[in-house]
Amino acid sequence: MPISIDDFAEGRLPDGPSVPERVVRFLAANDDRAFTRSEIAAGIDADPNGVGTALSRLKERELVRHRGNYWAITEDRERLRSAYRLHRETAVLDDEDGGVDPEKWDEHAPDEPHPSERE
Repeated sequence: MPISIDDFAEGRLPDGPSVPERVVRFLAANDDRAFTRSEIAAGIDADPNGVGTALSRLKERELVRHRGNYWAITEDRERLRSAYRLHRETAVLDDEDGGVDPEKWDEHAPDEPHPSERE
């Protein structure tokens, strides 16, 4: 769903679950079926490209399965519960302390190159 450019410029972004969260919830609620990216996007009312990105990242974390054009939730329920607990705990900590301020982090971070920039 688009937002106004004024909201964007001021950093007023929509609250609520992210696309990856919505994808996981949708697939977990429908764990007896597999869906195409488009079907998932329609099921959660999200942009198919955003859903595709989320699915790829969730696959890297082994939270979803992929075969052909179809996607399903992982069979490893403990992995899914652990990921959800970590996500929830991180959100609680961010709420309590305001999260990481990137500018303050940069002030104190070591001056080492990113791993992708190393020889």
